[in-house]
Amino acid sequence: MQSASTTRPPVARKDLIKAFAASLSGTTLEWYDFAIYSAAAAIVFPVLFFPSGDPMVGVLLAFSTYAVGYVSRPLGGIVFGRLGDKVGRKKVLVWTLVLIGVSTCLIGILPTYQSISLWAPLLLVLLRFAQGIGVGGEWGGAVLLSSEYGDPRYRGFWSSAAQIGPPAGNLMANGAFAGLTLALSEEQFFAWGWRVAFLVSAVLVLFGLWIRLKLEDTPVFKAVEQSGERPEKPITELLQTESRPLFSAILARIGPDVTYALFTVFTLAYGTIVLDLDRTTVLGAVMLGSAFQVICIPLAGYLSDIINRRLVYGVAAVGAVAWTFVFFTKLEAGDATWMYIGIPVGLFFHSLMYGPQAAFVVEQFTPRLRYTGSSLAYTIAGVLGGAIAPMMFTLLLDNTGTWVWVAVYLAGAVTLTLIGLIMGRNNNVQEDVDHLERLAVAQRSADSVDEVAASR
Repeated sequence: MQSASTTRPPVARKDLIKAFAASLSGTTLEWYDFAIYSAAAAIVFPVLFFPSGDPMVGVLLAFSTYAVGYVSRPLGGIVFGRLGDKVGRKKVLVWTLVLIGVSTCLIGILPTYQSISLWAPLLLVLLRFAQGIGVGGEWGGAVLLSSEYGDPRYRGFWSSAAQIGPPAGNLMANGAFAGLTLALSEEQFFAWGWRVAFLVSAVLVLFGLWIRLKLEDTPVFKAVEQSGERPEKPITELLQTESRPLFSAILARIGPDVTYALFTVFTLAYGTIVLDLDRTTVLGAVMLGSAFQVICIPLAGYLSDIINRRLVYGVAAVGAVAWTFVFFTKLEAGDATWMYIGIPVGLFFHSLMYGPQAAFVVEQFTPRLRYTGSSLAYTIAGVLGGAIAPMMFTLLLDNTGTWVWVAVYLAGAVTLTLIGLIMGRNNNVQEDVDHLERLAVAQRSADSVDEVAASR
């Protein structure tokens, strides 16, 4: 049995806090971009970048660029994932943050169709593709940055830093668009106001870079590097030796992604189009749920540290399905205030899955292949889950005329998640302990050599 002190990385508490903040800032930027682009694709881009005689054609074209950001994520996971295991977490996270931030800011200054004709939508697609590549490499590294600095016994809490990014980013993005809409006339908003929302991301980039450049690489990666265990071909080795953990992590992520898409994206369309509710009512409910998640996600991560992680994850997944049936049944009664109960509770169940998710995914892989494995699991599951879920929900509702099949679709996604949890393994603290002990021994040896040299 290892002592508690043995499991703690040899870093100061201020560095733990910096790592937590560095992880949080990157994923917050990622989801700020996600929400800003989503709103712009529905409101701004159809008018300024995809002008068409049919407004719906413009919207569809704009949303196609939104999907490009998902499709390019696996490429980012492959490129940056393998680099993270070869050259280190910190270096790669600096590159991904710069790529995401620069791409987002360039969208904010991009000339419109009226100025440069077809080059405008083409450059928009290219920048969206670049964003997706950066995001594909960001999540896995952000999770490792915080979790490998923290005590591996509390990996759920430390790795939850990356998971707070989605609700935090959504809150910031919705706040930015709401503020600009209220402060500006419609003419001002379309002329230059929407650009401000994209350019503001530069502040997050600078903050994130300031923190990340001050940090050293994680103690676990240092131990892998010091022992000479860095993989030469991370992707090949992962597929050959850790394919089961990869499939487990992919499947485990699908259910939460689909749940999130249901309660934050699909409910907007269902509430406004089917129930004829005011858009601000539904947006208010989503923002309330997002604010609630900022608190719930780290608490859920901590809960999974003191209770079996897979158990917390699995119970929450089943609860999300059950609540979905309750939620839509109540909505049919036409009570608009139910949105303010149903959506936050749905996002509460999502938090109970999402808080432990990062730790579960990370601990499926051995330390030397964690960045590659986590990045591929995140990006592949994103395409299979969150990317297509809103479209599938809409098609099912349109073709059947009932929400029941939407709930059934979620149940199918959650079933895949439960299979992934069953395939997965529990937290193995000893793996990190062994690496950290080797690093501690190497540091003591180096200190002894320095002391001898100094005494001569």
